[in-house]
Amino acid sequence: MRKDVIVLGAGIVGVSIAVHLQKRGRSVLLIDKRKPGEETSFGNAGLIQREGVYPYGFPHDFGALLRYALNNTIDAHYHWSAIPKLAPFLWQYWMHSRPAQHKAIARMYAPLIENSVTEHMALAEESGSTGLIRPTGWLKVFRDEKTRDAQFRDAEAVKRDFGVNFNALDTKGVAESEPHLKVETKGGIHWTDPASVSDPHLLTMGYVGLFERLGGELAAGDAKTLEETSTGWRVQTENGPVEAREVVVALGPWADVVTKRLGYNLPLAVKRGYHMHYKPEGNAVLNKPTLDFDRGYFLAPMSKGIRLTTGAEFANRDAPRSPVQLQRAEPIAKDFFPLGERVDPHPWMGMRPCTPDMMPIIGKAPRHKNLWFGFGHAHHGLTLGPVTGRLLAEMITGEQHTVVDPKPYRVERF
Repeated sequence: MRKDVIVLGAGIVGVSIAVHLQKRGRSVLLIDKRKPGEETSFGNAGLIQREGVYPYGFPHDFGALLRYALNNTIDAHYHWSAIPKLAPFLWQYWMHSRPAQHKAIARMYAPLIENSVTEHMALAEESGSTGLIRPTGWLKVFRDEKTRDAQFRDAEAVKRDFGVNFNALDTKGVAESEPHLKVETKGGIHWTDPASVSDPHLLTMGYVGLFERLGGELAAGDAKTLEETSTGWRVQTENGPVEAREVVVALGPWADVVTKRLGYNLPLAVKRGYHMHYKPEGNAVLNKPTLDFDRGYFLAPMSKGIRLTTGAEFANRDAPRSPVQLQRAEPIAKDFFPLGERVDPHPWMGMRPCTPDMMPIIGKAPRHKNLWFGFGHAHHGLTLGPVTGRLLAEMITGEQHTVVDPKPYRVERF
């Protein structure tokens, strides 16, 4: 079999790249070891984070660092055995998170974020998936007045600098917005521009359906078999070898399976995360995705129930699951909102692919012909899938004007 482009990785980013290439007349084969959308794209908080112009940084205040050092929080957890390997990445991550540097990164990152909702809606309309995307925004609530006031100031700066809209809520406003919360908060921020997704996996599969209707094909295969040929690239699939002129690596946390073999020593790491679904008790309803900011967990209304998601776990990618953050969060979340029985048989775990400067790697590989990268989206894979897909497709097909300037995301920055 011969195609124009092979896309390795069928998460939301790879699927979006494949769709946009197929729309531009390229014949595309989308390859993954598993079925589409079953890894990292399956288990997120279901947010399209239009407000997320500041990617999640490494804390710099002493109190937060001390709290994380104790390794007993919900929003962060680490495996001691992984620290020696992760130390160089964490040091670079900390350096890039310094306030001045973080602000500079936000200015480069914002163009991607600014297009996140519009690009999702374009694919959702074409794929018949608009019913899965809700214009709810999301809610960040506070238990501490000092924290609330600092977050209000930060939100005002984001609104001023990047045009993102929000409503500042007092205690009564939060209660009116979410009447079934069981605690009296000190207020909250309702980010109104983002959208929420009722089933991220189903949305990914909607985009897969669009890809197939456009003539794209899927196959099971192992990215480790990728090899360069005289005319492009070859990879082994369940249906035999497939060759293509160009190949895109969109393997998320497994990108190094290909990049290291080809000589690219990139500073990639993973942040693991967990989720569990619960039935709400009685007639309780959660209207919007809600972050209990001071405790560090997130609740999101999904088609399957209320999804509780945890923060970041720093561990070796393939280490055994250790859902201690979920165990810590569950009793606190049940005191916050009337969560009933668990729906899932066991906690789900996924891995966020991260770079130390918190921005994805998007663009052409510098030392190989017709090799392209699209990975490293960290917490914003769902958010940035469609705009990444459009940007890379425009670059691969040689369009004169791209949706955003790709320069800040090039791999050569490392």
